[in-house]
Amino acid sequence: MRFDDLFDDLESQLEAELGAERRDLEAEEERFRVGRLELRERIAAAPRALDLTLRGGGRLRLRRMALGRDWLNGVVLEGAPAETGAIVPLQAIAGIELDADGAAASVRPTDAAGDLQARLSFAFALRDLARRRAPVILEGALPVAGTIDRVGRDHLDLAVHEPGAHPRLGTVRSWRIVPFSAFDWVRLP
Repeated sequence: MRFDDLFDDLESQLEAELGAERRDLEAEEERFRVGRLELRERIAAAPRALDLTLRGGGRLRLRRMALGRDWLNGVVLEGAPAETGAIVPLQAIAGIELDADGAAASVRPTDAAGDLQARLSFAFALRDLARRRAPVILEGALPVAGTIDRVGRDHLDLAVHEPGAHPRLGTVRSWRIVPFSAFDWVRLP
């Protein structure tokens, strides 16, 4: 009878140790998975309403509508005229404010396999605006309004004109080459 108690005690100790080892292994695997996450993946899993701090010091609250390879698109909620469109390059994001639930959601695995948007670059999104001749405001330290004429790998050509004006020879003040690093986001008035 005493041996039965001894073996039961040893068996329960072994089960407890195996359970603790399994939990440690699962925790280590989770730390490893989170360590491989990129900002784009965190944004994809986060709530759609995002509070962004931009590298130029500005703040922008928006509702995410699309997420490309290195940019996000959304509708402005605060930080600029409400309901205007915004395209934000991920490199311009200095921080994202989330509550505890949002932070936990942002590390959850997502299934983005086969997502065409995930392959579209910031330059591709800007080329679409250039094709449509959409007026924009490049927001940052020195905001400038105009229409995108051409887009290179790391810069764009902007026909500078008053916000809301159409890019005609009489309304265009100048053409400016603007590196992507010179602005924080593109406002679509």
